[in-house]
Amino acid sequence: MGEDDDPIRKGFGYWMGIAAEARGAWAERRRLAAAMRQVIDRLVTSDAPEAELKAAADALERYAQRLATHPRRKIPVGYSEVANAGDIAAFFDMSPLIGFSNPMAPPIRLRAEGGTVHGTVTFGSAYEGPPGHVHGGFVAAAFDELLGFTQSLTGKAGMTGTLTVRYRKPTPLHVELRLEATVVRVEGRKIFTEGRVYAGELLTAEAEGLFLSVDLGKMHQIAAEMRAREEGDG
Repeated sequence: MGEDDDPIRKGFGYWMGIAAEARGAWAERRRLAAAMRQVIDRLVTSDAPEAELKAAADALERYAQRLATHPRRKIPVGYSEVANAGDIAAFFDMSPLIGFSNPMAPPIRLRAEGGTVHGTVTFGSAYEGPPGHVHGGFVAAAFDELLGFTQSLTGKAGMTGTLTVRYRKPTPLHVELRLEATVVRVEGRKIFTEGRVYAGELLTAEAEGLFLSVDLGKMHQIAAEMRAREEGDG
């Protein structure tokens, strides 16, 4: 299979193409997620009075109830499934790490250049661990996403086998961090990757990830079983 026919590469290429721009419902979904992200970031540092907090909680509870009246999206599982469905955004845009439509995501912005993946991310106050610095668990999660993106450039769908993180220095909040990663080698089903996070020129953390390639037919099966459960619950 050539690169032009590879659904994983095509999927990433499509997602990166729409990452900078969205229209219609997707644009409003991203706008809402960005607003919620701001609320989360400001809430954890706010000393607002009880009345203000109550008003905000009441409004958010009402809107949560309103959203519940709409059908739930059935997001495809597996890269090829998403590519075949023609709805890459449904998979990538909802990611808890890179998803522009997920308020949990910082979000991390990734791009592939040749055999290297580059990225940027700024962690706000909601991700604080040590005072003024990113919680180590979120650093590890960022590496899992970064290296998972990287291993997919081999043209294989893979899942994390092991992830080893070395924390060199505390990673600061409210600073644009620089990420980079590469595939080191492939041995059968095993895909070895490594990555680094920098604050300016300071290396704050590095990681090695071992991913195990997964049969796409198995991913289709998982997706089918998930849909069957959802339909049964409905």
